[in-house]
Formats: sequence, C-alpha cells, structure tokens
Amino acid sequence: APRSRQPAAGSADALGPEAEESRAQELDVIARGNALESFTESQEVRGLVGGLAAVCGDRTARETAVEKFIVIMDKYQEQPHLLDCHLEWMMNLLLDIIRDSASPSELFHLAFKFLYIITKVRGYKRFLRLFPHEVGDLQPVLDMLVDQNPKDCETWETRYMLLLWLSMICLIPFDLARFDGNTVSEEGHARMPTMDRILKVAKCYLVVSDKARDAAAVLVSKFIVRPDVRQKRMADFLDWTLSMLSKSSFQTMEGTVVMNGMLQALAQLFKHGKREDCLPYAATVLECLDNCKLSESNQMVLRKLGMKLVQRLGLTFVKPKVAKWRYQRGCRSLAANLQAKGSVTQSQMINVAANEAEDEEAYDIPGEIENVVEQLLVGLKDKDTIVRWSAAKGIGRITGRLPKELADDVVGSLLDCFSFQETDNAWHGGCLALAELGRRGLLLPSRISDVVPVILKALTYDEKRGSCSVGSNVRDAACYVCWAFARAYDPSELIPFINQISSALVIAAVFDRDVNCRRAASGTFPHGIDILTAADYFAVGNRVNCYLTISVYIAGFPEYTQPMIDHLVNMKINHWDSVIRELSTKALHNLTPRAPEYMANVVLPRLLPLSVGTDLHTRHGAILACAEITHALCKLAEENNSSCNLSFFCIYLFVKFIFTVCTLIEKLSLSKMPFRGDPIIEGWQWLINDSLRSLPLVSSTARQHIKESAVSALAALCNEYYINEKGEADPALQDELVTRYISGLQNTEEMIRCGFSLALGALPRFLLKGRLQQVLEGLKKATIISPEDVSFAQSRRDALIAIAKVCQTVGVKGEGSQEEYVCKDNVTQIYATLLNGVTDYTTDSRGDVGGWVRKAAMTSLMEVTLLLVQNEAELINANICKQIMCWLAQQAAEKIDKFRAHAGSVFLTLLHFDRPPVPHIPHREELERIFPRSETETLNWNASSEAFPRITQLLGLPTYQYYVLLGLSVSVGGLTETTVRKYSAQSLFEYMKKIQNDSSDMESFCETLLKVFEDNLRNDRVSVPLLTMLDQMLANGCFDIFTMQGNHPFPVKLFTLCKEEIKRSKDIRKLRSSIGVFCGLIQFEGDMREKVLFQLFLLLCHPFPVIRKTTASQVYEMLITYSDVVDPAIMDEVMTILSDTNWEAELPVVREKRNHLCDLMKVPKPQLVSKVKALPRNAPAVALCSRE
Repeated sequence: APRSRQPAAGSADALGPEAEESRAQELDVIARGNALESFTESQEVRGLVGGLAAVCGDRTARETAVEKFIVIMDKYQEQPHLLDCHLEWMMNLLLDIIRDSASPSELFHLAFKFLYIITKVRGYKRFLRLFPHEVGDLQPVLDMLVDQNPKDCETWETRYMLLLWLSMICLIPFDLARFDGNTVSEEGHARMPTMDRILKVAKCYLVVSDKARDAAAVLVSKFIVRPDVRQKRMADFLDWTLSMLSKSSFQTMEGTVVMNGMLQALAQLFKHGKREDCLPYAATVLECLDNCKLSESNQMVLRKLGMKLVQRLGLTFVKPKVAKWRYQRGCRSLAANLQAKGSVTQSQMINVAANEAEDEEAYDIPGEIENVVEQLLVGLKDKDTIVRWSAAKGIGRITGRLPKELADDVVGSLLDCFSFQETDNAWHGGCLALAELGRRGLLLPSRISDVVPVILKALTYDEKRGSCSVGSNVRDAACYVCWAFARAYDPSELIPFINQISSALVIAAVFDRDVNCRRAASGTFPHGIDILTAADYFAVGNRVNCYLTISVYIAGFPEYTQPMIDHLVNMKINHWDSVIRELSTKALHNLTPRAPEYMANVVLPRLLPLSVGTDLHTRHGAILACAEITHALCKLAEENNSSCNLSFFCIYLFVKFIFTVCTLIEKLSLSKMPFRGDPIIEGWQWLINDSLRSLPLVSSTARQHIKESAVSALAALCNEYYINEKGEADPALQDELVTRYISGLQNTEEMIRCGFSLALGALPRFLLKGRLQQVLEGLKKATIISPEDVSFAQSRRDALIAIAKVCQTVGVKGEGSQEEYVCKDNVTQIYATLLNGVTDYTTDSRGDVGGWVRKAAMTSLMEVTLLLVQNEAELINANICKQIMCWLAQQAAEKIDKFRAHAGSVFLTLLHFDRPPVPHIPHREELERIFPRSETETLNWNASSEAFPRITQLLGLPTYQYYVLLGLSVSVGGLTETTVRKYSAQSLFEYMKKIQNDSSDMESFCETLLKVFEDNLRNDRVSVPLLTMLDQMLANGCFDIFTMQGNHPFPVKLFTLCKEEIKRSKDIRKLRSSIGVFCGLIQFEGDMREKVLFQLFLLLCHPFPVIRKTTASQVYEMLITYSDVVDPAIMDEVMTILSDTNWEAELPVVREKRNHLCDLMKVPKPQLVSKVKALPRNAPAVALCSRE
C-alpha cells in the first residue's frame, strides 16, 4: 500500500552535499530503528509512580524521577498508540495520589506533572475521555482549580490538567443550577453560582501566557455549548472575547498573549458548537476579526489562529452538506478492480451531470463567504507553512459546501497563485490547496487540463536567493498534489497526462537537489514496480547514487530517456550549486550509451552556444557537459570499433573560449582526439600552466578542486600528445616543462609552489627520464623551512606528496642511474627529505599547520617504503627503517586525533605488510603481540581510550621508548582537560605502576625522560607540557622508588633542568608548571629539599603577582602533604604566613614575609642583585651566589 504523504515545511535550500547526505543517512537509521512493538516499561513506571511519595520531599530525587519518566515516555513519541491499553491504570494511580487529602503539595503537583508528560506524548484528545467525570467530581476539581495560583510558573502542569479534567466533567447531562443549592453562604454573602465560577476560571486562564491557556480554550468549547450555559452566558462570553480582542494589540507581549487566548477560544467554540447556535454571532465575530488585521502581525501563531477561526466562521455561514456535484471514483474496491482487469467502464462512474440539478437547491450563499474565501486565498501566500496549510484545509472544507459555479470560481482564483510574479510561498500554498481540493473530489476532471501544466512547473520550481535557493517546499507540495490526484481520480481521467506527470515525477525522484523531494516523488509511474525497486525510499536518499546509478537504470525505459536528458540540459547544468552542475554532467556521461544519436546530433549542438554564453554557471556546466558527453561517445565508439569525429565541436569551443577548462582538456586527451602536432596543444598547455599560476587569485574553497583538475589534465595531455613513437619526449619540450616547474617551486606565492609541485608529481616517466635528480633536488628545497617561507606549510606538504608520486612513476632499480630510477645512490637522500617532514611543527594563526606536512610525510614514507619492499627491499637499511617506525610511534602518541590516527594506520600498515614483509622493523614480534593483525581494522586510533593503552606499551621497548615518551609528553601535559589528556595520563601511570618494583626499568625510563627534557630545553612546544606531565607523575608517586635514596641523581638532574628551563622566562604557564615540579621534588630526601625550598622561596618574590600567589598556595599544600619537611614547632606559624599574606602586594612587603619564612625554616635568604653597567674587559668579576 502506498505510504501516506504530508507536505514538508519550506526552508531555504542551502544545505551542502555532505550535510544533506549525512542528514539523509541519519533519518534512515532513525526510520529503521524506531519500530517498537509494545510498552515494555510498565513495571518500571509502576515503580516510579509508587515511589513518588518517597521522593517528593527531596528536590534532586524528584527531578531524577521526572527525568526518568520523560525518557521512558519520549521513546513512544513516534508510536503513542502503544500506550493506549496502559493509560487507564497510569491515570488511576496518579489520581489516587491527587485525591488523597494527606498528599503534600509537592506530591500533588508532581502527580499532575506525570499526567502532563503522558498527555504530551499521547495527545490530550485521547487522554481526555479517560478522566473520571461523575457528578461528585465537579466541586472537588473546581475547588482544586480555584486554589491554584495562575502566576506560579512551577506548577503550570497542574493547572493545565485540572482545566482539561474540568472540561470533561462539564459534559455531565445535568443543569448546573442543581449544584448551587442555597445561594447564600454561611457568612450571609451571596454565593457565586457554579456556572459563573467555571466561567470565571475559564476567563482567568484564557489570558495567561502558559500552556493552561490552551486547556482553557478546550474548556470553553465544551462548557459554553451546554444547553443551559448557551442560553444564559454565550452572548455575554462572546461579547467579552470580542471586547478583549478589540482592546488588545499584537504589538505588545501582553496583547499577543490575550489575543492568542481569545482566538483559541473562538476557534474551538465555532468548531464544537452547533451551527444554529453560532450563526447569529458569526458575522459580528468576522467583522471584529477583520478589524484586528492579523495578517499584519509578525506573530505566526496569531495568524494561524486567525486563519483557523476564519475557516470555522465560513463553515458556519454555509449549510453542512456534501456537494453532490463532487467527483467520485465509482469503484474503490480492490477485488472489483481486479475482476475488471484494469478496464473501467462507464457504468462504474457516478453520473455527475444527473445529480447537478438535485444539488442546485435554492439557498442563498451569504455575502460574508466572499470575504472568508478571500482571506483564505491571502492566507495561502503567508510566509509561514502552518498558516498556509491551515488556509489550504479551509479552502477545501468550504469549497465542498458551495454550489458548482462558485466552487469553480474558487478554483480559478486559486490558479492565479501560480504566476511567476508570485513568491514561492504562494506556489506552496496553492499546491497544498490543489491537493486538498483533489483529495476531496472538488476538482472536476474538466479542470485537470488547467492544473497539470501548473503542477509540472511546480515540480521543477527553484528560485535563486543570494547564496542558496528556495523552492524545495513547493516541489514537495507538488508531489503531494500528484499523490492526491492518483488516489482521487480514476486512471482513465489521467491517461492524457500520465506521460507528462510520470516523467516529471521520475525526474524529481532522481535529480531533485533536496532529499525530501526525491523521496516524496518516488511514487507510482508506468513500470512502477521495476522503478520503485531501484528507486525506493532509502535508495533515493543518496544524491550521488541517484544521479550516477539509478538514473541510468530508469533511462533504460524509453519513455523516460529523452525527458531525463532534456531536464539535465535545460535545468541542471546551469544550476547555482556547482555540485549539482558537476553531478549533472557526470550523469549525462553515464546516460550517453542510452541515446548516443540524440546526444551527438541534438544535445551537443545545443550545448556549444551555451558554453560561450554570458552566464558563468551555464558556461561552466555546458563546458563540463561537452567534455563528459564527448568522452562517453568516444568510449562507445571504441567499444563498437567505429570512429568518432567530434573535432569540429572541440575546435569551435576552443576558438570561442579563452580561459581554463581543465576537465575538458583531460577528457579530450583521454578521448585520443587527433590533435598531435596541432597548435591547439600549445593552447591547452598554456591554459594548464595559467591555471596553476592563478591559484592565489581564487578562493580557498576552489583551490584544491582547480589544482586537482589542472594536474589531472596535465597528466592526460602529456601521456597522449608528448610521447613519440620511441616512447620518448622531445628534449626541448622536456627541458622547457621541467625547468619551468622547478623554477616555480621557489615562487614567492605559496599556492604557485603547491601547483607546480603537484605538476612535477604528475609528469609521466618519459618526461622525468634523465631529469630525476634535478626534480628531486627542486622538491627537496621546497620542503626546507626558511625564515621567508616558514608559513608555507601547504607547499611543503604538496612537495612531499610529489616526491612519493615521482618515485612511484620512475620505479626502482638498485644499480640503475640516479637520473632515471630510485636507486642506491639517491634512496638515502629521498628518505632524509621525507623524514625531515615528520619534524615539521610549524604553527601560525591557523593552528598546527605543520600537521599537514607531517601527515603528507607519513603517507609518502609509507608509499616509498612499500614501493622499495615490493621491488628491491635491500635498499632499505636497518637505520632508515628504525627512524621511520620510531617517528611514526611518536606521532601515534601525540594529542591531535586525526594525525594520531593517520600515524597509527601507517604504522600498522608497515608492520603487517607481507608481500613481502618490511625488513629491519625493530621488535617486530613484540609489536605484533601488542597490535595483532586481527585488530588492524577494528582498532580506532581516533579514540583516546583505545589508542593510548596500546601505544604506551611501546615504552617497554628500548628502541621506541624515547620517541613514545616524547609524544606522550605533549598529550599528557596538554593545555586543557580533554579525553586525550585523561587517557594518555591514565595509560602512562598504569605503565609506571608495572615497572615500579623493577629498578633497572625505572632507571632506564628516568634516563630517557631526562634525555627528552634535555634535548627539548626551551622548546616550549615540548618543555611546557613536559613540566605539566612531570608534575602529575610526581603527584602520583611514579618515582617513589627513589625517594628513600639520598641525593639520587634523577631528582638532582631534573631540578637542574627545571631551573635552566625557567631562567629568565616570562611564560606564566611554564612558571606555574615548574612550581608544581619543584613542590613534587620535595619528597626526595637529602640536599634536594634545601635546594627546592630555596627555589620556591625565590619564586615567592617573583615580579609577577600571579606566580607569587600560585607559589604560596602550592607550598601550603606541599607542607600539608609532606609534614616532615617543617619542624612541628613552627608549622602553624609557617602555614599562617603562607595563607594570610597578600602575596599580590608590593614586593618590599612580600619580601619581608618571605625572608621571615626563610629564617623560620633555616633556608638561605635570596639576595637582591643590583643591575650594573658592563665592566671593562680586565675588571675583576664579582661572584654572586643567588639573585632575585
């Protein structure tokens, strides 16, 4: 059975291709995975409701219970009917709590909150009928409602549910006067009648701003239409609502709230009230509504409510009868249709003409109907979808009660919405209205010929607005119209239009830019089963699949082939979105075998003038289309062993066209056009070179695409036109090309370097022969960082990529010439260049741009290594292999996920390569145990929780220990608290625990750690996070084995390195990290403690107040942790000075306090060093022990 359709909301069609495909996949997963079979949490819900009394007093527990209930209920938002058989017992449990007079107020309101959550999921209409509505419920519920505070924002759910409950109780079939009894209260005052009490409550809540206003409108609609209330209060209530509407303004927030409540009440009242009761007031209400001028309001909800009220008023003006003139399908039975075998006889159709005279009974149509229809037609053009949708339903409902001539006038006015002077909103509203009329049989077959052309235009409606377009909602609504027509009309009525409609729907299903429209259009066509099998709901979710695969299959049906091609040529190759243009040209390439004669004789001549037009989008699409179709025709000719003479088209195009068309050059070269020796080849080469030189002038988003197109065109051009019969290149041409590209590697523009680097990488082997060393030297220079081009990371990246491409092109020959092959004479130089790229840590305003270079270097190392392994593995020596694996291990331990993942992937590729294995990998057996081959695909290097526990195991392998520790330093000591920092630190500490009792492993680890520190002294990229990591390691007791050994060399050397690192430093983060390290070093016994205290007291008088304050705070914590550092007799005084002193005060004040601490703890006081002028060379030097 065909699925039901609902029109989608309109929005600017600005999603990019990646976002659209991602959204489509996400919706597919939701659609497939959200099918539940029953309400499985009934026991959990019983437990939650039963435990409300226990949790209501504790705010945290109360909120937890509510959140749990919301999570359970929200699962059933898409399938709320599963709750139906459980609603009654849930309501009864909660009402027991509410009716219990002993329930505290918190529990009372909590029960109502639970009731509201259920109502929100299932809908109040279904829930309403389950409320108890005995006579005895009226007074208690009314009293509870009166006791509520309308301004309490915490308990609005209580008021909402009580109003709904009261609206159900109001249906009791007894006169409300019988509930009043004695109208005089005990105090002698007149008691307000029950009717007035309910009306007062309803009026009170119609003007509030919370959800209770909606329930109050429901209450009014049920209460006012009671016979007793209608007679006594309906007129007064309508007067009150109209006066409130007249006095309120949608320009203010208060006025908007009041108008919302009044409009809801009136709409509900005219919906549920009897026509004879409401008709006397309808004209007055319509006049008041006109005076409100809601169409000028910016409030979408007010306009929607106004539209809803207008249509209800219109239905009140006309008699509630079904028009006999409407179109009806004579046979709706599936069995009868099958017996008829698809033929429809005239006897199966109801004779509409015979009933027309019956239908035209004499009754007057009120003049107000013209006003109502006009307002609804204006509502179809509203800027918001929900207003247009409400207006469309109103048009359908009212037209169904009008005489045939007036209904036809409405259809004529409706068709006026579809002019190109109207906005997309008018087109969308018009489509919705047409669908409603068709669905209800109010659009007679005589009008189909007027409607179908409009719908065909709507199916391709797409208007450019700025950088995006609008119209997806129009196209979706047009699909809705087609769906409605297919189900409303007998097939015989649609036969004259079926080919046009089906072609348009197929085109929309395959070629529409918006995934919702493609899915909406994938309905029933000729060959419907075959097409829907290939183009089902999920298949059309992928745009690329639609254009390149599904379209080819559908074009196999002859009636669709030419319309699909014409649509691409007329509508898509000139589309504003470049992605659509490119996909369309590729689709034309794939469709060419379906209609080669039509492509060559009709489409190509039509495209040639477009390729030199003034519109850039059209020109771009036409050129690409020419290229793709030409290539496809030539491939087809080759397969059929026939000739393909398209030279005229190419020469015509290039005589007229003067700028870069790299894709065309590539495709024509691949098509082996007979231009060898023709001057046009020089023009092509100039265009490619000009494209590469023009890269700095184009936007950053287009550069990569242009680069790739130009390089692909160069490769195809060289392979086809620059090689002679002997397989060699013309020496002059070779010299010119190689020299030009190598000289471009030193250009002052980074993008030009990028282009020429990749161009060198794309050159075929015959052009590199004899020039290999020159090319490698040029590329090597492009990878070297100099002060002038330190930020040229992209050019260094592309140069490294080009080196690997060149090596793959020329091949390997160990004893060959270094001018022709990768051989023993140049392999060391190649590896040195690539390994140097792994050390690029350049940063600028864009961040770690050196990461691009490192990633390219890692990829190139892998490609060159695998190339050598598969040809002459003996060229890889043990030292080179060690360096590769160690650098990769370091990158795999660093903090940036994407670079770590890439390094890990390359590391495992080299480790597990077995055709043949990579030689000389250090600790191969241990590595294969840590990284089993079976887990190569499943190990997620992007996930810190998976990567770091593995990579830290390499710390136990001597060859890798230094490099892994270097990488971990940056991760563990990261600037912010991230998952990388968390899991890297956790993995490091776990490794340290394993080796705690092994003194030799600890000695080796500490020696390596100090080596890392020493090698990166004052290299802030490493040293600052390294200090942070050391602080954490000392705090976690990683070096406890050395604490009992007096004057162990590790803390002594570490202390010296820390002092050297912060000397004359003004880096706040570095100084703060060093304070933590110094405090951690206090745990080592011996002379170390006095040195550490002296250094910390020196920092207590640092010029930066924040450092002084941080030092005092950390020393305070240090003395609490290591209480044996200070004599207990002076501990309190020391701690008091540290905590009470304002360390951000002036230095003389702070220095006095610091010196007092030095005296107490018997630490030498740092001495001030005065600044002196430079002494003569022979003057005696003055030795100073310390400085401040």
